[in-house]
Parts: sequence; C-alpha cells; structure tokens
Amino acid sequence: MSDVRTIQTTVQGYTTVDGAGVKLVRVLGGETIKDFNPILMLDSFDSINPDEYTAGFPMHPHRGIETISYVYKGGMVHRDSLGNEAPVHSGEVQWMTAGSGIMHEELVPAAERLLGVQFGLICLRNIKWRILHIIQ
Repeated sequence: MSDVRTIQTTVQGYTTVDGAGVKLVRVLGGETIKDFNPILMLDSFDSINPDEYTAGFPMHPHRGIETISYVYKGGMVHRDSLGNEAPVHSGEVQWMTAGSGIMHEELVPAAERLLGVQFGLICLRNIKWRILHIIQ
C-alpha cells in the first residue's frame, strides 16, 4: 500500500531585481519561507543581456544558510571577506555553507548567456555558526 500525498499549495515565480540590480525569477522566498521551511529561496536566472546581471551581489552577510548554485550556461564567482574565491562555470554545481562572521559576494561576469538556478536552505542549528565551507 502506498501513501497518497496531496498538493498543499502551489507557487508562481515572479520577476524581481536583487543584489545590485540582477534581474531574476524568484520562485520561493519572502512569503513562502514559513510554508517551505527549511527552504529559504529558489531563484532562476536566464539572460542574454549582461546589463541584467553583471552588477552582481555586493558584499552581504550569510549567516546560517547554505546555497546550492547550478550554472548551466555562463558563470559566477563567490568571494568572501577572508579572501576565499570559488568560481562556478557552465555545467557546474557549487554547495556553499555560510556560517557566522564573514561577508560574501557573488560576481557575475558577462557571458553569451547566463542560465541557472540558486537554491537556499536554512542550516540546521548544529551547523548554523560554522565558518564558510564550499563543495564543487
């Protein structure tokens, strides 16, 4: 016997601007955090216009979250206030745990096309204060 699950709610992504002017589609975030906890956000990006994304995401704190970035086309570079730098290229995935005490930025260089998604999770309490950890 299998358990049948029913759909509790649906969401519709919407176009927004984040960071220093990056145009993206936010599928989860803001009002959905309570219903989809521990999912903090799900953003998708698809552009052939570098003016829509090269401003990137200037230094900001990430305390107690994990981001999973999948770049299908184009690239991005995660850099932190400790001097760590981790590029993500076409076809690559990066999993970053951002704990306490550092600042982080995402640089998005111009490309023929930028296409990918970024998924954010709220860390479990036991790793929430850990320092930066990146898996590529």
